[in-house]
Formats: sequence, structure tokens, C-alpha cells
Amino acid sequence: MRDALACAEPLPVQALERPGGQQPLRARLVPSPAARPAFFTHPRLRRTSAITQYSAAAATEALANVPLEGNVRLGLVVALQTGCVHYCCRFYDEALRDPATASPLLFPETVFAAPASHVATLLQKVTLTYTLVGDPSAFLQALALGAQWLLENRVDAVLVLGAEETHWILADALWHLERESVFTGGAGALCLSRTFQPGRDASPRRPSGSASGRLGEASLPPSLSAHRVQLAAITDPFTYSARLNRAQAARAMRRQLGGANSDLLCDGLGGGRRANAPEAAAWGNWTGPRLSVKRVLGEGLMAAAAWQCVAACDAVAGGRFPAANVSLVGGNQQAIGARFVAAAAGS
Repeated sequence: MRDALACAEPLPVQALERPGGQQPLRARLVPSPAARPAFFTHPRLRRTSAITQYSAAAATEALANVPLEGNVRLGLVVALQTGCVHYCCRFYDEALRDPATASPLLFPETVFAAPASHVATLLQKVTLTYTLVGDPSAFLQALALGAQWLLENRVDAVLVLGAEETHWILADALWHLERESVFTGGAGALCLSRTFQPGRDASPRRPSGSASGRLGEASLPPSLSAHRVQLAAITDPFTYSARLNRAQAARAMRRQLGGANSDLLCDGLGGGRRANAPEAAAWGNWTGPRLSVKRVLGEGLMAAAAWQCVAACDAVAGGRFPAANVSLVGGNQQAIGARFVAAAAGS
């Protein structure tokens, strides 16, 4: 992911077949991993769909440098927009063809909570789990919920996941809404942990991030472990209403988020002009560095929101920027932003 964003060139687009002999749709498909991931052998993951597999991959990468020994309490928040579409389509297809022979084993994999359930079982240390459903802005709501759990001492660390899977029915729906967008799938994760206390930890802890799926392995390298990242702020959610449209909500979020021109802006621009207009107008006078993740990686919905946060943390962890702002102007729910900063020693 880091290499793709550094090149700033959109990744290749593939044809996504759809039934009925209609013209194929455009998408960025997820390639098979070079090596079979170890978690595939877990009994709970044998029949899971792609969205759970992406979530499991992102979770294991994000927790690679987080000590979970002993009685560590781990929280898990999974944010989704479309959910387990592959199994939904397969289940309804079987039910419509012949209800008498439709497999009941497919139904549990159609619910929104399925990825969280499987990942929690895989990690074993999870003591608190929640699933949020919404537009991509819900990923920052999930991040805020995880931070609240830490402040309330309900967990010692919390993993926040955003994931989507690729299916023709989703690409077709996106085509009707935003002709210029290219649908994609995958997952991203951030791990928030408690404030580092010298004397208790052998090395500073930092939020670690990963993005999995079509982008392969992308965990932060050990050389960046000295650069800790702090979640400094999440704005209020400016929900859309008759009194506050998307453009007004985006401007209110931008005013509250603030930031200096030396900071990196990770925006959510990447589709058509109409969809981008409110956020583009809100940040129109921004003269600092900018990273538009979706222009390179594609419209991954909730996964793309997670990638924005992962890219922001990676930029700060690498020492390239003192801080990074994440801007999310959801399609039908709210505008919300987050700020990540380089943490001072001992903070």
C-alpha cells in the first residue's frame, strides 16, 4: 500500500463479470495471497467469505507488535457498510431456486456480526466486541468507541477494523451512483493501546496499522517502532439533516478539526465530481500536503476509510509529517474527522 500511494498512480482495473450476459463492470479485484495465511486452518474460518478473511488478515498484522501476554483485555470494533454480500447472494439464490434444498449453513454468514465473531474467536483475547454499520464515516465512530473503552478502563487495547468485499452487485450499485468510481475490497485496522508508562513496558507502544486484501502484506516495519502515534482528536459527528446538508457538515467538520499546513491531509476524495463536491469545497483552501487514498486504491467504502487512517498513521510514524488529519464526508450519514500526531516521549 505504501508503494502504491508513493507512486500516486491508480492501480490497474479489472473486469468484473455479472450474470445475464451484460457488459462487465469495472473493479479492482483482490488477488490471491502468495502464500496461504496460517489463520486459514482455523476451524471457524474454513467456510468464511472474503470479508472475514480480509478482516482476519488485517487484525493479525495490526496486532503483530502489540504485547498480548497474560491477562490483557482486548476490545474489538468492526465497522461495515455492505456486510457479507457473497453469502447473502448465495443464500438467497439457493432459497429462490429451491427452498427445500437451500443450505441453512449459509445463513449465519449473511449477518453483519459474522466477521467480528470469527475474528474474536481467532484472536482469543477479546473480551468486548461490537459491530457498527453505516457509511464510511462510521469507521471514525468505531475509533471513538474504542478510545472510550480505553478511557473507561474496560479494555487494555482495542482493535478497530473496517472491511468490505468485492461483488458484482456492489459494483453495479456504485456504477448507478458514481459512474467514475471503481469498486474494490479489502480491510484495514488500527490498534489503540494505553498510554506508555516507563518502567512497565520494555518499549514504547504505538498504534499499529495494516491494510490487507488486494494490497497484500502491509504491516508497519520494526524500524518505525520508535515513532509513536497518538490519536489526538475526533471531531463531533455532523449528521446530515434538513438544517445541515453535506456541504455545511463538511465545513463544520473542517473548522473543528483545524490543523497546520505542515500536516498531512488524508481526504476521502476519489469518485465523481458530484460525490466529491462537499468535501472538496470544505478543503478548497488547504495548501498543505494531501493524500487521496481512494484515487489510487479505489472506492473501498468502509475499508477505504480504514486505509485513510492507516496511511495517516504510517506517515506520522515514519517521521514524514508531525501530524495527519483524516477527513470523512459520508455518503448519507455524517461528516467527521480525526487527527493523529507524533507522540512526545513518555506521553
